[in-house]
Amino acid sequence: MRFFSMVVVFLTLLTLPLQSQVLIGGDEQINLRTPSSYQIAGITVSGAKNFDTEAIILFSGLEIGDKIEIPGPRISNAIKNLWKQQLFSNIKINLAEIREDKVYLNIALQERERLSRYKFVNVKKSEAETLRDKINLRLGTIVNENLLQNTTNVIKRYYIDKGYLQVAVDIEQQKDTLIKESILLIINVEKGNKVKIQEIDILNNTAFEDNKVEKAMKDTKEKRWYRVFNSAKFIKADYEQDKSNIIAKYNSKGYRNAKIVSDTVMFDPKTDKVKINIEVEEGEKFYFRNITWVGNTKYTSDKLSSILGIKKGDVYNKDILQERLFMSQNNNDVSSLYLDDGYLSFSANPVETRVTNDSIDFEIRIYEGKQYRVNKIILKGNTKSNDHVVRREIKTRPGDLFSRADLIRTQRELAGLGYFNPEKFGINPIQNPKDGTVDIEYTVEEKPSDQIELSGGWGAGRIVRTLGLSLTNFSLRNIFNKEAWQPLPSGDGQRLSLRAQSNGAYYQAYNLSFTEPWLGGKKPNAFSVNFSHSVQTNGLSKFITVDGEKLKNPDRASLNISGISLGLGKQLHFPDDYFSLYQAISYQHYNLSNFGSIFSFDNGFANNISYTFAISRNSVSQPIYPRYGSDFRFTLKATPPYSLLNGKDYSTATDQEKFKWVEYHKWKFTSAWYTELMKDLVLYTKAGFGFLGKYNSDIGPSPFERYYLGGSALSGFALDGREIIGLRGYDDLSVSDASGSLLINKYVAELRYPVSLNPNATIYVLGFLEAGNTWNRFNDYNPFDVKRSGGFGVRIFLPMFGLMGLDYGWRFDDVNSSPNMSKSQFHFTIGMNLGQL
Repeated sequence: MRFFSMVVVFLTLLTLPLQSQVLIGGDEQINLRTPSSYQIAGITVSGAKNFDTEAIILFSGLEIGDKIEIPGPRISNAIKNLWKQQLFSNIKINLAEIREDKVYLNIALQERERLSRYKFVNVKKSEAETLRDKINLRLGTIVNENLLQNTTNVIKRYYIDKGYLQVAVDIEQQKDTLIKESILLIINVEKGNKVKIQEIDILNNTAFEDNKVEKAMKDTKEKRWYRVFNSAKFIKADYEQDKSNIIAKYNSKGYRNAKIVSDTVMFDPKTDKVKINIEVEEGEKFYFRNITWVGNTKYTSDKLSSILGIKKGDVYNKDILQERLFMSQNNNDVSSLYLDDGYLSFSANPVETRVTNDSIDFEIRIYEGKQYRVNKIILKGNTKSNDHVVRREIKTRPGDLFSRADLIRTQRELAGLGYFNPEKFGINPIQNPKDGTVDIEYTVEEKPSDQIELSGGWGAGRIVRTLGLSLTNFSLRNIFNKEAWQPLPSGDGQRLSLRAQSNGAYYQAYNLSFTEPWLGGKKPNAFSVNFSHSVQTNGLSKFITVDGEKLKNPDRASLNISGISLGLGKQLHFPDDYFSLYQAISYQHYNLSNFGSIFSFDNGFANNISYTFAISRNSVSQPIYPRYGSDFRFTLKATPPYSLLNGKDYSTATDQEKFKWVEYHKWKFTSAWYTELMKDLVLYTKAGFGFLGKYNSDIGPSPFERYYLGGSALSGFALDGREIIGLRGYDDLSVSDASGSLLINKYVAELRYPVSLNPNATIYVLGFLEAGNTWNRFNDYNPFDVKRSGGFGVRIFLPMFGLMGLDYGWRFDDVNSSPNMSKSQFHFTIGMNLGQL
């Protein structure tokens, strides 16, 4: 009987869940076997240190005035509600007092301990820093099951994305001996080995070879020795996306019903590799048949069909149809036709109307809407650049018809300023259907654009130090406004550049330039002025002291060059407004004293007055990392033909007489293209030609303005107008005569990919092939007889210092003048042009 009674008591307790947590108090007794009804007269909370008591009562679901039964479900449910909050480690509801049919309750709590610190075990320092950002554990957070589970899931997901499919995470809780009532978490990670893809089998495919289908999988690849940049790790999310890419591959070739009927991923824990089997069902190949247009009134069906460019019998390709309707990269699509003519609410809906055998009929339903005109232009984010600097680059004008092409062009122009982060441009057309207008909101993000140049270059066997300051968004009108100096007056888009070079007593050069891109403020007429002065010597002092008397040093050799130039650039509107014209007049004075390393005379002077005419077309998307566009430039620089005008016989003239007024004509043509092969992967190609001609054979070619080819083009010296052009893989200036060359050709091909597009540190890697050569006579000129090289490199753009590059180049050809030249070498370059023709 005693045993039987114990069993009954035990079963009774089981039927009253959480009743063991209900403590009976007060003078009045309650029969736990028979529920009694009470009214809650009061609720108190004890043990809550960091939480509001009213909130705790609210969480419990109990309210003063409620009718409850004791024992009954309301008390048990109240405890369950509080447990769900995961804020407490112990919860009790006590009967504080009973007065007839009224009851007073006390909720007794013990709060969970809070997080004081946490640390990782078996995790690299770099990984730990990344994980800290991802798990975002804040000190003082309550440690509960939800927090532990979320932390575990985030860490596992991080390593699984890196290919560690067997990662295990164990979180140990320890009482922190340094901080009372707090928890130290020790996060132990066993990531195991990376899971690699051993083999991918494509089953039942007949339309393509296996490797063609596998190529459609962008991130799921078998491990092969030649895949340097793909580790063949298995990441489930990428795999799921790549299965969609396989279907897209079939769809692009007309197999509209293609599907994956099954796929298996078999993991071998012994080798940490997986084998993937993918079974496809290709279905029939389909073709376009009849395409009709409905709802078009602005343009004829023939016009729309010609832009669509899909003919009856073409292989069905849904992506091509969408691209020709909406997303052509060259804006030659149907939507561009309407959106560039104000039809902002235009839409086109292609509908399959008939599918017969292997052919599909489409009806493209057009909604033209009405034409919208631009109402207001709203600017946001230009905290440094003045509104007028931004607005003058905007192609959308109030009152004009809305044009998507103008939006795209505006984005390019703003990127070309160099003041804003090109990755953060925002364009938001805000429609006003009532009056048929649209407000256009442009959002920009300022980035640092001023530059400090502090560098060293190698020239003439010596190190040349350079110190420069380039203010690209300067404001000349505020130079006397004290409030505008923060720290320098800026915001008007002007450019001020100061530069000094020196290697001590042998060479000093100083340069000051200023550019106003909008002379007069109404049109993009860029006015520039440049002053320069340089001194090159043999290192000896200008004066010596003899018997206490200060005399001019007869052994000192020097070349002083002083110059000034004025330029005016203008945007053209024919053939289109990507064209621009630049004209400049410059003057340089050369003064030689015992200096015979450049000219055939040691003492004397020369004057160089020249006119520059340059026409260019630049549609490059942005200056730092362009993805598309082209840049064509033709330049003619010429002096007056003095010898043809003065009638003097120069056949017996001295060099001083020949070069008193230097004469030449110099021609250059360059073309460059940027092509985005896939997202952010850009092919850059460039070709350049240069020629320096003479007017009079008795005088001969000018000793100025010659071409020098080879190396990194970082000589550090800027003398006599020479152009020092880089050719990676070769020594500096090695692919030209010692005195320079008269003709030059250069070709470049680079494959570029960004590592970081952050405007504060833009980094991209590249592989290159390039070739070039120089000649001194047209009879010897051969554009295919070039010195070739290849290699790889990296470019780093820091707003404060500009664009810097490091390349490693291999030369493929020998140079007769440099038989001991190394087969490969590193090159360091600095500046936007990086030594290119």
